[in-house]
Amino acid sequence: MNLRPYRRFFTVARQFLPLLLAYARDRRRFLLFGGRRTVTPEIRRQRAQALLDAMLTLGPTFIKLGQLLSTRPDILPPEYIHEFTKLQDSVPPAPWPEAKQVIETELGPIDAEFDTFETDAISGASLGQVYYAELNGQAVAVKVRRPNIEDLVEADLRVIRWSLPVLMRFTGTARAFSLENLADEFARTIREEMDYRREGQMLTEIRANFEDEDRIVIPRVIESHSDSRVLTMEYVSGTKINDIEDIDAMNVDRSVLAETLQRIYLQMIIDDGVFHADPHPGNLAVRPDGKIVFYDFGMSGRVDEFVQQKIIEFYIAVANQDIEGILDALIEMGTLSPDADRRVMGDVMELAIADARGENIEQYRVQQIVSQVEDTIYEFPLRLPSNLALVLRVATVVEGVCVTLDPDFDFISVATQYLTEQGYREAGVKQFLEDRSDEVKQAAWSGLRTPPKLERALDRVNRDDFYVRADIEDSDGHLTRLAKRLIYGMLLSVGLIATAVLYAFATPESSAVAGVFSLAIAGLLYLSFRKRRGIRATPQFTRQNLRQRQGK
Repeated sequence: MNLRPYRRFFTVARQFLPLLLAYARDRRRFLLFGGRRTVTPEIRRQRAQALLDAMLTLGPTFIKLGQLLSTRPDILPPEYIHEFTKLQDSVPPAPWPEAKQVIETELGPIDAEFDTFETDAISGASLGQVYYAELNGQAVAVKVRRPNIEDLVEADLRVIRWSLPVLMRFTGTARAFSLENLADEFARTIREEMDYRREGQMLTEIRANFEDEDRIVIPRVIESHSDSRVLTMEYVSGTKINDIEDIDAMNVDRSVLAETLQRIYLQMIIDDGVFHADPHPGNLAVRPDGKIVFYDFGMSGRVDEFVQQKIIEFYIAVANQDIEGILDALIEMGTLSPDADRRVMGDVMELAIADARGENIEQYRVQQIVSQVEDTIYEFPLRLPSNLALVLRVATVVEGVCVTLDPDFDFISVATQYLTEQGYREAGVKQFLEDRSDEVKQAAWSGLRTPPKLERALDRVNRDDFYVRADIEDSDGHLTRLAKRLIYGMLLSVGLIATAVLYAFATPESSAVAGVFSLAIAGLLYLSFRKRRGIRATPQFTRQNLRQRQGK
């Protein structure tokens, strides 16, 4: 019997228990009773730092989980996202003797397989590390999976699955939806990342899609020296894409870089259906000639035709600033609940488009929309289905990199231009006209079918055989709360009358019991009228705020 997952569970629980207790006290100040505690941004920042330390202590699997969480604003507040981005930087590599054993097990003696091999890793990641070597006179990068990582990852995945029901008790329905998808996505992607054969295949396929593109560089796989735990590629040097000063020193136009990067990912997702899914700055570099270098294809994905079509419809709606079209596309993709308040979500989308375009946003307008959200939405209706999580992750991270390169970068303008050049917008207009034509035909047929149905209904009215059946849907629980209030009100009335009668005709002890009962019912009645807490949001991290901060 493998006891490692059970031992690992207690190790993980010991690291996370203090934080879980703190989150529990946020809901009930004294765990079993008491009101909610106010959690300030500073407290969230401290907890995020503690959680970051715990993940670093727990090792590679949880470091990878933290990297994935750093791109999921639907699950974590901004303070956590900011802290977890620190995990995108280098992770200390495993000792060389252990890595050497992996290489020689897969390929054979290093001295016989390579001309030279530097034993100091040039980069470290959560699941592997990269070394510089020379092979047949060519510079190569050798990516080696961390020793004995497989058993540790499988044990940690079981621990995460066991812990999920506990974590979901601390979240609302919308975030619980995202947490389940995150767990499934994480288990799949981390297993895929550990298979270097798959990474080599994805890298080769994506490289072939851009064979005629001279603005990017994707390293070539050396098949003869690659296996499931070792991946050898041609070595391509470059400056990290967020090293702004070094890029400026090379006289490379950062605006052109940002546009190129965005267009490359639009082609991957919309046209090719296969994409590099980990575009954080550590995996992107810039050469002196302005070419963008892509590294690490361990996290990569595919997009099916249905999702591709919906993404195109979404981009077209964004380009046309068609709010209804945006909401329809989000609902059809499964990222927006059909029950969401379309008016409020429309205002949110308008604000998001204005922010994406870098327009100045009046503070009162932001506060007005936040107030609408608080008043009408108890659980934010945005979620990330598993088939879209990687795509939305890429869109978010790429947009962030582009804004770092060019603070005035307009994603919508670039996407609009790309869609127009590829003929998608014209196709969208044609499809729109076809849809409206179908609607007109359907309306005409409905007009022909309606009179006979109306006549039959009137005949039933004349025969006193007409009835209406109504099913009342109470998804928000309004009728349930109303029923509770009526019951509490009646019980309170009975309790007050009983208290008065007992006080007049019986002992004080009996009237005191009735009085306590009445007070308890009065308290329950008062609580039923209290306004439910909604989203307590503070607008932040807009481009306007970023520019204001940089100007200080």
